[in-house]
Amino acid sequence: MDITRDEVCIFIPTLNEAPTIGSLIRTFRKKGYSHIFVMDGGSSDDTVRIAEAEGARVEIQQGKGKGTAIIEAFGTIDLPYILMLDGDGTYDPDDAEVMLQPLFNGADHVIGNRLAHPEKGALTALNHFGNELINYLFKVAHGQYLSDILSGYRAFTKKAISDMQLSERGFEIETEIAVEAVRNQQKIDIVPVRYGKRPGTETKLHPVKDGFKIARTVYRLAKINNPLFYFGLIGILILIGGALTGIYVVFEWINGIERIPMTILTLLLITVGFNIFMFGVIADMLLTFHREVMRELHRNR
Repeated sequence: MDITRDEVCIFIPTLNEAPTIGSLIRTFRKKGYSHIFVMDGGSSDDTVRIAEAEGARVEIQQGKGKGTAIIEAFGTIDLPYILMLDGDGTYDPDDAEVMLQPLFNGADHVIGNRLAHPEKGALTALNHFGNELINYLFKVAHGQYLSDILSGYRAFTKKAISDMQLSERGFEIETEIAVEAVRNQQKIDIVPVRYGKRPGTETKLHPVKDGFKIARTVYRLAKINNPLFYFGLIGILILIGGALTGIYVVFEWINGIERIPMTILTLLLITVGFNIFMFGVIADMLLTFHREVMRELHRNR
């Protein structure tokens, strides 16, 4: 099936992207994409003026944060296909067709893998390591390796977006989108894309601070998608605490010293840790049963 550009909305969330937004919009228009939507986060530069002058539809988001911009935009787009990318010029419009083609072949969600072909200097060693670490954490927590869950170059069907329940306000939004895609058992394709150095704007992402927030989001969202991992990890940590205090109690008892309060604490930690772990096991069994039921319902439609 061939790409029909009139069915595609090019969606660009922006915040102070004046040096790059104009050429980005012009390139997409030259490629035949007439529906270009900019959701601006309250830029203090000429981003909005330039985007409007280049013929894009521009709206100012009501709340703050990239996640808020994306959630608000998804609620207003009514075309069947959406191509989303950052407005900072790091993603190449020439990869648009590569991103969109899987949607026309039956995919629900396409992720552009930046880590496949980054331009020299586009990612620091710390950024690259952090991305890989989060990708593997996502695999452990949610059972699927998606190569680059933090990529800002995405393509979706409108239906896939409608099925997602999104609430993250900041840079954690890409993580939540990936979690929702896995939770809804959407067909996800991953394609390599080029990733360039930022040509004229400062990065808004702090690698350590935001990296910690993203890792925390990966773990927190596992509560629904993988309860065995979420509750099991808590239970194991408490059990380890109980084991350590238990070793101390035994060592003291061998030396003729009774530690009654510490003994009680040890029993409590072991009991609570075991119960939390078993709760994760039971929740995981219920989730597996629910997924099987939903799969049968879809199959019998």
